[in-house]
Amino acid sequence: MGEMISIINQKGGCGKTTTAVNLSAALALLDRRVLVIDMDPQGNATTGLGIKKSELESTIYTVLSRKTGLSDVILPTELQDLYIAPSNISLSGAEIELSSEIGYHAILQEAVRDVRNEFDYIFIDSPPSLGILTLNALVASDSVIIPIQAEYYALEGMADLLKTMSLVHERLQSPCPIKGILMTLYDSRTRLARDVHREVKNFFGESENIFRTTIPRNVRLAEAPSHGKPCITYDPESTGTAAYMKLAGEIIGMECE
Repeated sequence: MGEMISIINQKGGCGKTTTAVNLSAALALLDRRVLVIDMDPQGNATTGLGIKKSELESTIYTVLSRKTGLSDVILPTELQDLYIAPSNISLSGAEIELSSEIGYHAILQEAVRDVRNEFDYIFIDSPPSLGILTLNALVASDSVIIPIQAEYYALEGMADLLKTMSLVHERLQSPCPIKGILMTLYDSRTRLARDVHREVKNFFGESENIFRTTIPRNVRLAEAPSHGKPCITYDPESTGTAAYMKLAGEIIGMECE
């Protein structure tokens, strides 16, 4: 059964979608079969994997509204083992619509049951908020990856996120542990980056896994989405590509733990 991992941080600009797209692509290149579920109404993971979101009729929105099954909306990407359950702006109304549904917090969890055995990893690119869409992602997931940018205010709002995760565990009986904390936009040459890294370690302590891999601030990573490609195919030799391949190796190394 595939491992479901939400990539989550309600703070924008932390490399959440960049990580969803590029980590998934890296794992696909390492012979893992991977699905990305785009739960963000902006649909950036969708366009980042080469799908024209404006032309879609069936998306993760039609899955959550129970008009289609998840298997009906999954699309292939240019990488053989990488697939996407796409999103577009239609998802923006889901927060209000789903709030009246019985068991609204578990709709995604139910929808994914039919496809879990088809993939080694299923990554959920969560929206930058703590609403119903993020709640569905947390309930459906086995664990979360939290990307944190190496900038001032990096830990802003982190207490709210951890409180939400704790409430999901306690009230919905759906534990969702932290698989790893990922430092992004990282430049080891700057004192700021090193200070933020130390602050993150102090905040989470020794109880949580902080990935050894850090994701650098990299022009190629920023350019790749505009070409509808993960950085791994846009520029295989870039430092951004190397970082995500290294991170994928760390994730695979956890399989036997």
